[in-house]
Amino acid sequence: MKKIGILNHDISEVISSMGHTDSIAIGDCGLPIPDNTKRIDLALIKNIPTFIDTLKAVLLELKVEEIVLAQETIDVSPKVFEDIKSAVGDVKITVISHEELKKELKNCKAVIRTGEQTPYANVILKSGVVF
Repeated sequence: MKKIGILNHDISEVISSMGHTDSIAIGDCGLPIPDNTKRIDLALIKNIPTFIDTLKAVLLELKVEEIVLAQETIDVSPKVFEDIKSAVGDVKITVISHEELKKELKNCKAVIRTGEQTPYANVILKSGVVF
């Protein structure tokens, strides 16, 4: 049995298959996920699991060189934005509209759906290189 890190098979499998600049998204429970994008649904009940807990768990295993988030996250949910910045540290942040972010989901290897109900609690993580 796996001793540390992500125990969820689907998330672990996607992360282990990612190469440089591949992406995975983490979203709130209302984020529309394209039909052709792998959906990893963790949502149990309201806010379980939370967006930020899920992000922190993924960051334990995934080297991230850039994140993409919506301007609406900054404008409507500034606490979520601050939590994201704190979790990712010194990583490039690209800001686009929420509509653009939804279109970018089709290019993600997967979207992890959380139980989060805070508006615009969504992020795309672009994989970096481990040296």
